[in-house]
Amino acid sequence: MIEYRIHGRGGQGSVSAAYLLASAAFEAGRMCQAFPAFGAERRGAPVTAFVRTDDKPIELRAQVRRPHYLIVQDDTLLHDEAITAGLRPGGGMVVNSAQDSTEVSAHFGCRALCVPANALAVEMIGRPIPNAVLLSVLLTLTGDLPLDALKSALAKRFSGKVLEGNLKMVDRAAKMAEVGAWKENEDA
Repeated sequence: MIEYRIHGRGGQGSVSAAYLLASAAFEAGRMCQAFPAFGAERRGAPVTAFVRTDDKPIELRAQVRRPHYLIVQDDTLLHDEAITAGLRPGGGMVVNSAQDSTEVSAHFGCRALCVPANALAVEMIGRPIPNAVLLSVLLTLTGDLPLDALKSALAKRFSGKVLEGNLKMVDRAAKMAEVGAWKENEDA
C-alpha cells in the first residue's frame, strides 16, 4: 500500500488533488481511497487530504499517519515543523514553491522537490491551482502510476480548454522531475 498526504489551504484544490490521484490509481487498475480532513471550512484555512493506493482491497479506514509521500500546495505551511510528521524513512515531499529544494530537504531531513506550480498553472490555465502540476511531478518521481492514468482522471473531471490546458501542464510539469528518482521508497 502506498500512502499520500496532501497539505494545502482551502481553495487551492487539495481535496481535488486527492480525488484526482485516487482516480488515476483507479484508471491504472489499482484500489484506492481519498478523503479530506477539514478544520475551519473557509478559503485559506489549512486543509489536509489523504490517499491510499494498493493492488488489493484497502480495509484501513483511518487518516494517513505514516505517508510515503507528501504534497505541500502552499509553502507557507512549511512554517509548521510538524508538516513532515510520520513521513516514512526515505519519503519525500513535493512543494509548490520557488524555494531551493536542497535547503527545504536539509531543513526537514527528507527528500524534497520544490516546483513553481502556481506560476506554471497561471501560465497554462490562467489560475493558480497547483494540483495537476504537483501530481504530475510526484508521479514522475515515484513511477507509482503512469501519467496517462492522471490524464485519464483529468479527462473525466474536465473538458474543453480547461482539460486541454491541464493535459499540457501535466506534460510540462513532468519535465521538472527525474523519472523514477523516488521509486525505491515504496519498499520503505
